[in-house]
Amino acid sequence: QVKLVESGGGLVQPGDSLRLSCAASGIIFSPNIMAWYRQGPGKERELVAGFTSGGIANYADSVKGRFTISRDNGKNTVYLQMNNLKPEDTAFYYCKLTTITTIPSAYWGQGTQVTVSS
Repeated sequence: QVKLVESGGGLVQPGDSLRLSCAASGIIFSPNIMAWYRQGPGKERELVAGFTSGGIANYADSVKGRFTISRDNGKNTVYLQMNNLKPEDTAFYYCKLTTITTIPSAYWGQGTQVTVSS
């Protein structure tokens, strides 16, 4: 199975920045895409940022202009650069790898906590 490990979360103040990392290991089939999700307290899980099969980045409206997703294909690692963090960004963040083979398979990491508080 594919294993995903997130890192980089923590406690920061509003306006600060964080960079989350998600490293994939194991037998990783290609092609595949990676994305970031989050779930805040009392909220539903939502897609924060991800790549289309064509390599185009998509973002939730709430993070556009502040977050940037990138990927190091050689390391099978996806990053989420989060700038100008706001209290409403407080959530449990986790990454997802999906193979876009004929029969897709999805893998989830354990997640990392991001807390934005003054």
